[in-house]
Amino acid sequence: MNGRPLNHASVLIVSDDTEFARTVVARWQAERHVPEITLATSDVWHADSALNYELVIVGPVRDGKSSHILSSLAASRGTAAVCVTEDTRAVSTLRAEHPHLLVVTRQDGWIGNLILISSEALRRVEAVSRGQRAERWAFESQSYATLGRYMLEMRPSVNNALTSVLGNADLLLLEPAQISPVCRDQIRTIHTMALRLNEIMQRFSSLAAEMRAGEKESQAETEVASHGFASRS
Repeated sequence: MNGRPLNHASVLIVSDDTEFARTVVARWQAERHVPEITLATSDVWHADSALNYELVIVGPVRDGKSSHILSSLAASRGTAAVCVTEDTRAVSTLRAEHPHLLVVTRQDGWIGNLILISSEALRRVEAVSRGQRAERWAFESQSYATLGRYMLEMRPSVNNALTSVLGNADLLLLEPAQISPVCRDQIRTIHTMALRLNEIMQRFSSLAAEMRAGEKESQAETEVASHGFASRS
């Protein structure tokens, strides 16, 4: 799931009670941050319905379809689920059978509680998403750092190999009469490509030197700041 601000989050309301859906939408539109809201009935619900939504609110549905909908929501990772029920006695059962579920009873003030709980659920989903993105970024950064260290370690060997290739190509080109025109062209191509690789390695060496200088400068600034803080204390 992509990270998005709350007013760009996607919410699906599943209910066969049109008045319920209208009430929730109208109440949410009075808030400062309004998500993108989609309405659906139980007839069109299927197992993948929640995939594109950060939050699914399940209201009154017919023919006992609530259990099927709530069970399928358990498999939708990254999607929060809120169920609104009029039966206060069913709250404990719902929570026991569907641990992932947030339950709101449809009593006085229920709509305010629903908006409050739903907004908090959306913020929690976004926080989890940010954490996952940070983990992926850290893993990728670590992979790039490992690759960079490997390139630094292999740089002398690569430079030695390039020097050998360039030297041998130069020697062969010094005696053009002993090789055919086709081989001469191929040797020139090898020579040119080796020069390009050598240029890339030189740029890499310069970048590595700049990074080391930057690290030393940053470390020096940190030490100066630390000494200044210590002297003020």
